[in-house]
Amino acid sequence: MKTKVLAVDDDTAILAMLKRYFAWRLPEFRLLTADAGQAALSQLAQQPDLILLDVNLPDIDGFTLTSRIRAITSVPIIFLTARITDQDKVQGLGAGGDDYVTKPFSLTELGARIKAHVRRAHQPDKQAQIAVFGRIMIDYHAHQVSVDTTCLKLENKQYQLIEWLSLNPGQVFSREQLYEKIWGYDAQGDERVITEHIRRIRKLFDACQVTSPIVTVWGVGYKWQN
Repeated sequence: MKTKVLAVDDDTAILAMLKRYFAWRLPEFRLLTADAGQAALSQLAQQPDLILLDVNLPDIDGFTLTSRIRAITSVPIIFLTARITDQDKVQGLGAGGDDYVTKPFSLTELGARIKAHVRRAHQPDKQAQIAVFGRIMIDYHAHQVSVDTTCLKLENKQYQLIEWLSLNPGQVFSREQLYEKIWGYDAQGDERVITEHIRRIRKLFDACQVTSPIVTVWGVGYKWQN
């Protein structure tokens, strides 16, 4: 069965270009399309494995649509948009997006990002294993992080960051290294994605009144501190 990607954009030229590229270079994927937010919500019944999402849609803006999608599914969402400000990127990631690509974009790079996100999302579970760091418990089999009895509501990339750092305690990773490890390709120029995800992880720990074990090593990167 082919992996399904849902592209949501009101620009028919963009959708036509993506259809040609998928047919030519990504034949293992099936491309679904929608030209508006409501149409995209209807397409969720097809259970896409990944969503490409524009921000400027005619009925629902992409940020609001992402929040509605996240109430239904946790599949990776890549913003594909002409909105290029840092504020837009932070808002998109804060709404539940996993990645942010600005137009104009390289089809080759987009294809690599799609493959990396799908590969990460479909990784098989590890053997059952639980690690405890004070009040924090990580269930690597269930992909869950808890503080005392409260299970944190983590997005896929947030959990993967916690998993990788906690499995390598004390080791410092740059933002570029973390991006390459979690997303599976060169992260140069995308450091803000890592920064925003870690900010949101820390906020979840703060809400549980526990100090985040993800520590900033200034000028270098991040590490997990037991």
